[in-house]
Amino acid sequence: MYLRPIHSEHDIPTLHALIEQVQLGVLVTALPGPTGKPAIQSSHLPWVLDIDIDTTDQDGDGDGEPAYGVLRAHMALANPQAKALAACAKEEDGWLVEHEVMVLFTGRDHYITPQFYTETKPQTGKVVPTWNYESVAAYGKARVYHPRRQPETSEFLDTQLHRLTDQAETRQTSLQTCWKVGDAPTSYVQRLKGAIMGVEIRIERLEGKWKMSQESGEGDRAGVVAGLMREGEKGEAVARIVQERGAAKER
Repeated sequence: MYLRPIHSEHDIPTLHALIEQVQLGVLVTALPGPTGKPAIQSSHLPWVLDIDIDTTDQDGDGDGEPAYGVLRAHMALANPQAKALAACAKEEDGWLVEHEVMVLFTGRDHYITPQFYTETKPQTGKVVPTWNYESVAAYGKARVYHPRRQPETSEFLDTQLHRLTDQAETRQTSLQTCWKVGDAPTSYVQRLKGAIMGVEIRIERLEGKWKMSQESGEGDRAGVVAGLMREGEKGEAVARIVQERGAAKER
């Protein structure tokens, strides 16, 4: 991720909050294919972030670094990326894939037209369109829970499916009654479980980017906020972040 200092976010709780808010992240891998050359693959997957782990020494080396958390998801066995992960997982290492992977989460975003720059555009005209957005990239190594790995895989998927469903039903819908995995026939769920595998990533580094007009002057930022406030609910949400980030810049 290209990170200018003015756009970088390093606060771990803030990065965690975006991951939990977005939930849907893109798993990106570059694993050796049949020819031995890396093949870039990606999949959109909903993730569960577990931060209830040792927050003082994640890797056990005694350096006291903060823990970044663990990401867990599942994917279809028929997915070529799942096949590549399973092929690279070393059973003797606990089904760990010794290649770094990335999960990219993109939060709120909006197009920024030059018309919003009420200070610079009238004065010089030296403005161009851009895009405001917030994103987090999580990096680490993937551990695979494949049907060949039992009973760990069955236990992992049982926990994952229930946690993922409960999380999504409470955060992503406004319904009064939440759907539960137990609402579906047990035989149906078991059959579907046989067609998926689990993925677990202990995060080794996190990068956050909040590109929210911090590079613009106060007058242009005010114009961006005013313009976004006219763009409906999506624009209003981004406008509030522009205000927050602008205020932090001025402090």
